[in-house]
Order: sequence, then C-alpha cells, then structure tokens
Amino acid sequence: MAEEKTIARPYAKAAFEYAVEHEAIDNWATMLGFASEVAKDQQVVEFLTNADKTQLMADFFISVCGEQLDEHGQNFIRVMAENKRLGVLPSVCDEFLELQAEHLKQITVRVTSATELSKPQLQTLTEALEKRLARSVQLDCCVDSSLIAGMVITAGDLVIDSSVKGQLSKLSDTLKA
Repeated sequence: MAEEKTIARPYAKAAFEYAVEHEAIDNWATMLGFASEVAKDQQVVEFLTNADKTQLMADFFISVCGEQLDEHGQNFIRVMAENKRLGVLPSVCDEFLELQAEHLKQITVRVTSATELSKPQLQTLTEALEKRLARSVQLDCCVDSSLIAGMVITAGDLVIDSSVKGQLSKLSDTLKA
C-alpha cells in the first residue's frame, strides 16, 4: 500500500498542478474518480494484468471510460498505460483528492462518540475544530458505545482522545509504570 502511494503521488501531483493551472480541479476530480472506479472493476483488472501492449491497454481503458474523459484525461491515461501504472489509478485519485482538500483548505474529521451528538454539539465542535485546524471542517461521525463516555477525534495525524475508555487506559499505563 505504501509503495502504491509512492507510485501514485507524482501522477496525482502532475494532474493536480495541471488542473490548478487550467482552473479545472473539479473536472479532473470527476475524471479521476470515474477512471478510478473503472480501474477497480475485476474484468478491467484482469485485462490490464494480461495485456502486453500499452497502446491496447490505453485504448481499451479510454473506450471503457468514454466521454467521461476529456482529451487531457485521455492523454493522462495513455501516459499511465505506457508506464504500466493504470492499476494505481485509485491511489492517484485518492492523492489528487487530498491535494484538492489541502488546496481548498478543507479536512474531514472522524468523530467517534459514545452517544449520538446533537446538532448544537456538532455545530460547536465544528467551530472549535475549524478554529484549531485553520481550515473548513467536514465531520464524519459514528457511535461506539464501548468508549463509555466522551469522544475520539481524528484529523489526519492528529488524534484527540477524550473518551473515558482512553482516560482509563492512560491511568492503567501510568499505574503500571
């Protein structure tokens, strides 16, 4: 997985830089999202794995995507096919979307709480996180009753564990030391 991300990153960065330069970020996100879904299809995976000729792979992939790819998107697919990298298109799409979120100063924050949060609580949490992270926040909430009370907030590498379960775990570790 890490190797796939390493392979995908330069493709995503090149596509993103092109999209920014031509003010077509949303269009590229849509094209890459569609191509990514095509690349995940089992029949397409089998064809791409067994195909020897890069031109054949590119033509096949472009024909499957149809009008979803503009001329520049088709060229992008051809370059990836020449380098035998069509299999990493889902990772390219993920990397592109991360670059897009960074560019737009957006972040998705995972909030796991012991009970369902009310609308005022969600609003207060969103405002506090936007202030702390200095970007627009989209909450992805779920409930995990094993936390007992409180919540765990995950935003990228940042993890804030204010759950009773987490505090009990820290206390246990402190007492053992």
